[in-house]
Amino acid sequence: MNRYEALLVLNTQGKDDTVKDVVDRLESEFEKEGAKIEQVQKMDKRQFAYQAGELDSGFYVNFVFNAEPQLISKLRSKFKLDPEVYRQHYQRLKPKSESRPGNDKVKKVAAEK
Repeated sequence: MNRYEALLVLNTQGKDDTVKDVVDRLESEFEKEGAKIEQVQKMDKRQFAYQAGELDSGFYVNFVFNAEPQLISKLRSKFKLDPEVYRQHYQRLKPKSESRPGNDKVKKVAAEK
């Protein structure tokens, strides 16, 4: 399993009060497909730099999750059909390590003294 980050821009035009419901539904969609959610970060509603079509702003949500590589294309195609997901971007992250790489060197030097 790899670690991924998904940035979704939600189309919340005219329905700002239902953002929590949409985020909960998307989180359950990730889990239903087999992803293990590590973190959900609800960022905020932001204005776009330029207006693309009828939308001038969107609600940004960041998901950090673990999944198999083939799941990403499945999620992309699934959320492409969802009218509440305006944009989506996926990025593979480095595996989460328990200790920092530099800490091991410090411990070794301290043990030698």
